[in-house]
Amino acid sequence: MDDPSILLTNDDGIDSVGFRALYDALDTVGSVTAVAPKNDQSAVGRSMSHEVTLEEHELGYAVAGTPTDCVVAGLGSLCPDTDIVVAGCNKGANIGSYVLGRSGTVSAAVEAAYFDVPAIAVSMYIPASDNWREQATDPQDYRNATEAATYLVKHSVDAGVFEQVDYLNVNAPLFNGTVAPIEVTTPSRWYKMGAEKNGSTVAIKDYIWEQMRDGTIPDPEGYDRRAIMEGRVSVSPLTAPHTAEHHEALDGLAAAYKDC
Repeated sequence: MDDPSILLTNDDGIDSVGFRALYDALDTVGSVTAVAPKNDQSAVGRSMSHEVTLEEHELGYAVAGTPTDCVVAGLGSLCPDTDIVVAGCNKGANIGSYVLGRSGTVSAAVEAAYFDVPAIAVSMYIPASDNWREQATDPQDYRNATEAATYLVKHSVDAGVFEQVDYLNVNAPLFNGTVAPIEVTTPSRWYKMGAEKNGSTVAIKDYIWEQMRDGTIPDPEGYDRRAIMEGRVSVSPLTAPHTAEHHEALDGLAAAYKDC
């Protein structure tokens, strides 16, 4: 796709390092308009507002709202002729099927899919550590993510990718001097959330991140978490609508309801 019109959003906020790194990379292959949250909106899922305020920004628009607000405002009013929506680059991976619904980055791509606009969510894995927030402060750190995203924006639509899927969830490792290869993956189904009560508080724990810190993940080859842990860019092709299947057990309950 030559010179596509790109709507760029995220959930870390319009002034985040990863957002600017991705904006600058995409600006080399298309016309980019930023419609992104003014402030950090991480992990808000598909939350949305009834009304949002806009501020002019050197990259486009800063929105006092969520990533979903940004996509609806962008596609519905600000830049309705968008060819593709890109969300990111998120500082921190969005891997595993259980994470997809809570991620603001991924939710922006999902919202675009309902507009029937191709979309790519882009995130970067930061190795689990106590100081992960202090990492990835240089735009160059995001190069694996920006290289993959730019390549996919340039080629995926013409290749027919979005004739079969609604959006792509891309997760890249930190750049270490060599551009990482791409692997097409399936989101991991491994789930290990829990909670620990301490007096009047309950700590919500994601034990999978502790496993990733130790390098003891259970995922086999072909899954997003395995790819990212082994230094490859994970690209998961996904669909937006929830599936619905009729089956005998529920059909039987529905049929018997009138006799209760």
